[in-house]
Amino acid sequence: MAKVTASSEREIDAPASEVYGYIADMHTHQRFLPPAFSGFQVEEGGVGAGTVTRFTITAGGRSREYRMRVTEPEPGRTLAEADDGSSLVTTFTVDPLGEKSRVSINTSWDGAGGVGGFFERLFAPRAMSRIYADELSRLNDYARAQRSS
Repeated sequence: MAKVTASSEREIDAPASEVYGYIADMHTHQRFLPPAFSGFQVEEGGVGAGTVTRFTITAGGRSREYRMRVTEPEPGRTLAEADDGSSLVTTFTVDPLGEKSRVSINTSWDGAGGVGGFFERLFAPRAMSRIYADELSRLNDYARAQRSS
Protein backbone atom coordinates (compact mmCIF):
# COMPACT_ATOMS: atom_id res chain seq x y z
CA MET A 1 0.00 0.00 0.00
CA ALA A 2 1.31 3.38 -0.98
CA LYS A 3 0.65 6.49 1.09
CA VAL A 4 -1.73 8.88 -0.70
CA THR A 5 -1.69 12.58 0.15
CA ALA A 6 -3.78 15.60 -0.76
CA SER A 7 -3.15 19.17 0.30
CA SER A 8 -3.89 22.81 -0.25
CA GLU A 9 -2.74 26.04 1.36
CA ARG A 10 -3.75 29.66 1.27
CA GLU A 11 -3.16 33.02 2.87
CA ILE A 12 -6.08 34.05 5.08
CA ASP A 13 -6.95 37.68 5.78
CA ALA A 14 -6.99 37.35 9.58
CA PRO A 15 -4.43 36.78 12.37
CA ALA A 16 -3.39 33.20 13.09
CA SER A 17 -4.98 33.12 16.56
CA GLU A 18 -8.41 34.01 15.16
CA VAL A 19 -8.13 31.59 12.25
CA TYR A 20 -7.01 28.72 14.47
CA GLY A 21 -10.01 29.40 16.69
CA TYR A 22 -12.38 29.09 13.71
CA ILE A 23 -10.79 25.79 12.70
CA ALA A 24 -10.67 24.31 16.22
CA ASP A 25 -14.29 25.20 17.06
CA MET A 26 -16.20 22.54 15.12
CA HIS A 27 -19.48 24.44 15.49
CA THR A 28 -17.83 27.31 13.61
CA HIS A 29 -15.73 25.09 11.33
CA GLN A 30 -18.82 23.58 9.74
CA ARG A 31 -19.88 27.06 8.56
CA PHE A 32 -17.10 27.15 5.96
CA LEU A 33 -17.16 23.53 4.80
CA PRO A 34 -17.80 23.14 1.05
CA PRO A 35 -20.81 21.24 -0.33
CA ALA A 36 -18.68 18.08 -0.68
CA PHE A 37 -19.13 17.69 3.11
CA SER A 38 -22.58 16.69 4.33
CA GLY A 39 -24.24 15.45 7.50
CA PHE A 40 -21.69 17.16 9.74
CA GLN A 41 -22.29 16.37 13.42
CA VAL A 42 -20.34 17.04 16.60
CA GLU A 43 -20.63 13.88 18.71
CA GLU A 44 -18.32 14.79 21.59
CA GLY A 45 -16.72 18.01 22.78
CA GLY A 46 -16.80 20.71 20.17
CA VAL A 47 -13.60 22.73 20.52
CA GLY A 48 -10.11 21.35 20.02
CA ALA A 49 -8.60 18.15 21.38
CA GLY A 50 -11.06 15.47 22.40
CA THR A 51 -13.73 16.52 19.91
CA VAL A 52 -15.33 13.77 17.82
CA THR A 53 -17.16 14.61 14.59
CA ARG A 54 -18.97 12.62 11.94
CA PHE A 55 -19.58 13.62 8.32
CA THR A 56 -19.75 12.36 4.76
CA ILE A 57 -17.50 13.50 1.93
CA THR A 58 -18.59 13.11 -1.67
CA ALA A 59 -15.80 13.37 -4.25
CA GLY A 60 -15.47 11.91 -7.70
CA GLY A 61 -18.99 10.49 -7.52
CA ARG A 62 -18.23 8.47 -4.38
CA SER A 63 -19.38 9.14 -0.84
CA ARG A 64 -17.63 8.01 2.31
CA GLU A 65 -18.53 8.53 5.95
CA TYR A 66 -15.85 9.49 8.46
CA ARG A 67 -15.78 9.61 12.25
CA MET A 68 -12.90 11.87 13.23
CA ARG A 69 -11.11 12.34 16.57
CA VAL A 70 -9.39 15.68 17.07
CA THR A 71 -5.97 16.17 18.64
CA GLU A 72 -3.81 19.28 18.89
CA PRO A 73 -0.16 18.30 18.36
CA GLU A 74 0.74 22.01 18.62
CA PRO A 75 -2.18 23.85 20.27
CA GLY A 76 -2.77 27.17 18.58
CA ARG A 77 -0.89 26.06 15.45
CA THR A 78 -1.64 22.44 14.46
CA LEU A 79 -4.90 20.52 14.71
CA ALA A 80 -5.22 16.92 13.49
CA GLU A 81 -8.29 14.81 12.77
CA ALA A 82 -7.87 11.02 12.59
CA ASP A 83 -10.57 8.72 11.21
CA ASP A 84 -11.66 5.93 13.57
CA GLY A 85 -12.21 3.51 10.68
CA SER A 86 -9.14 3.99 8.49
CA SER A 87 -5.60 5.33 8.30
CA LEU A 88 -6.81 8.76 7.11
CA VAL A 89 -5.43 11.76 9.01
CA THR A 90 -6.10 15.41 8.13
CA THR A 91 -3.85 18.10 9.59
CA PHE A 92 -4.58 21.83 9.66
CA THR A 93 -1.54 24.06 10.19
CA VAL A 94 -1.88 27.80 10.83
CA ASP A 95 1.21 30.01 10.56
CA PRO A 96 1.22 33.73 11.41
CA LEU A 97 1.93 36.33 8.71
CA GLY A 98 1.52 39.51 10.74
CA GLU A 99 -2.16 40.48 10.55
CA LYS A 100 -2.74 37.56 8.17
CA SER A 101 -2.01 33.86 8.34
CA ARG A 102 -1.17 30.92 6.10
CA VAL A 103 -3.31 27.82 6.49
CA SER A 104 -2.49 24.44 5.05
CA ILE A 105 -4.68 21.36 5.00
CA ASN A 106 -2.92 18.04 4.45
CA THR A 107 -4.56 14.61 4.35
CA SER A 108 -2.81 11.27 4.04
CA TRP A 109 -4.01 7.67 4.04
CA ASP A 110 -2.88 4.21 3.04
CA GLY A 111 -4.06 3.73 -0.54
CA ALA A 112 -5.51 0.57 -2.00
CA GLY A 113 -3.39 -1.85 -3.98
CA GLY A 114 -3.76 -3.00 -7.57
CA VAL A 115 -5.53 -1.19 -10.37
CA GLY A 116 -7.99 0.47 -7.98
CA GLY A 117 -5.07 1.84 -5.99
CA PHE A 118 -3.47 3.20 -9.16
CA PHE A 119 -6.62 5.19 -9.97
CA GLU A 120 -6.98 6.28 -6.35
CA ARG A 121 -3.44 7.69 -6.35
CA LEU A 122 -4.09 9.36 -9.70
CA PHE A 123 -7.47 11.01 -9.04
CA ALA A 124 -8.15 11.27 -5.29
CA PRO A 125 -5.40 13.79 -4.45
CA ARG A 126 -6.61 16.20 -7.16
CA ALA A 127 -10.25 15.91 -6.12
CA MET A 128 -9.46 16.41 -2.43
CA SER A 129 -7.05 19.29 -3.13
CA ARG A 130 -9.84 21.10 -5.01
CA ILE A 131 -12.22 20.54 -2.09
CA TYR A 132 -9.61 21.88 0.34
CA ALA A 133 -8.94 24.93 -1.86
CA ASP A 134 -12.69 25.62 -1.74
CA GLU A 135 -12.71 25.18 2.05
CA LEU A 136 -9.82 27.62 2.45
CA SER A 137 -11.55 30.18 0.23
CA ARG A 138 -14.68 29.84 2.35
CA LEU A 139 -12.58 30.15 5.51
CA ASN A 140 -11.09 33.38 4.17
CA ASP A 141 -14.56 34.74 3.38
CA TYR A 142 -15.76 33.75 6.87
CA ALA A 143 -12.74 35.37 8.55
CA ARG A 144 -13.22 38.58 6.56
CA ALA A 145 -16.91 38.70 7.49
CA GLN A 146 -16.07 38.26 11.20
CA ARG A 147 -13.53 41.07 11.09
CA SER A 148 -15.95 43.49 9.43
CA SER A 149 -18.84 42.80 11.82
